[in-house]
Amino acid sequence: MPDFTDLAARILATEPRLGPVRLVAVDGPSGAGKSWFAGKLAKAADVPVVHTDDLLDGWDDQFSFWARLEEQVLEPLRDGRTATYRRYLWHRQAFGGPAVTVAPAVAVLLEGVTSARRAIRPELSFSVFVTAPPDLRWRRALARDGRNDVAFRAYLERWRAAEDEHFAAEATAAHADLLVDGAAEGSGDRYEAMRQPPHWPRSAV
Repeated sequence: MPDFTDLAARILATEPRLGPVRLVAVDGPSGAGKSWFAGKLAKAADVPVVHTDDLLDGWDDQFSFWARLEEQVLEPLRDGRTATYRRYLWHRQAFGGPAVTVAPAVAVLLEGVTSARRAIRPELSFSVFVTAPPDLRWRRALARDGRNDVAFRAYLERWRAAEDEHFAAEATAAHADLLVDGAAEGSGDRYEAMRQPPHWPRSAV
């Protein structure tokens, strides 16, 4: 199994494409293990992570948050400036709390659903697609949010259906530089790479 130290070195050897920054997308469906993977990689490379969930204005902002990400994060980094934003507080249903700052580091990880979307691909130095079996991803999502009520399950089902459509339409997995089996989450400092793009959702992408 490959390790995160080697992957970090591989990424840092690429050319920056977002101005002076090597932007690295860690994409994949909900519950796949993206946050775990991004956290391990960020530690190995000593670079910051921006989680797209922090920039969503609630459940209905699944795809339309990108303009906010562009204005508050990508544009400043592209210009060599420090990005500043406030996280969405899901329990308050509003943005708030202390400001988060991200300096234009040698590399910045962008983690979250649609982070490797077609619009940003020309400026990505590297992209990762993390996936896992649907039933495992479902259990992880319920455990992560600590909810299993009817309303939450309805939100989650709608979210998963929309991301399935997105990944199929954008052929995200087929364009990724690295495919990761997120079912192996938690296996120390190594990850499980996949040889072939997953079929998304049932046909080859």
